[in-house]
Amino acid sequence: MAYTLDTAAATERIIAAGADPALARAIIAEVASADDAQRADLATRADLRALRSDLEAAIIASERRSLIAALAIAGVLFAALRLTG
Repeated sequence: MAYTLDTAAATERIIAAGADPALARAIIAEVASADDAQRADLATRADLRALRSDLEAAIIASERRSLIAALAIAGVLFAALRLTG
């Protein structure tokens, strides 16, 4: 869930609690900076959709390779049975 930090209001509350205004601004600047850094690592819905699409394509390709391999093995076994039978 997204949220926003009202930096002005937070700064005022810290000052009202007795902190030096410069200290209050520095604290809020650091909190906001950390928040921005964390948000940069979050995946968006578009990121998740793209990942899902990539994974679905990879699964389909893997299934096709498995089917081709199974058909090739069946063909080799059929040929071997014909030669020995």
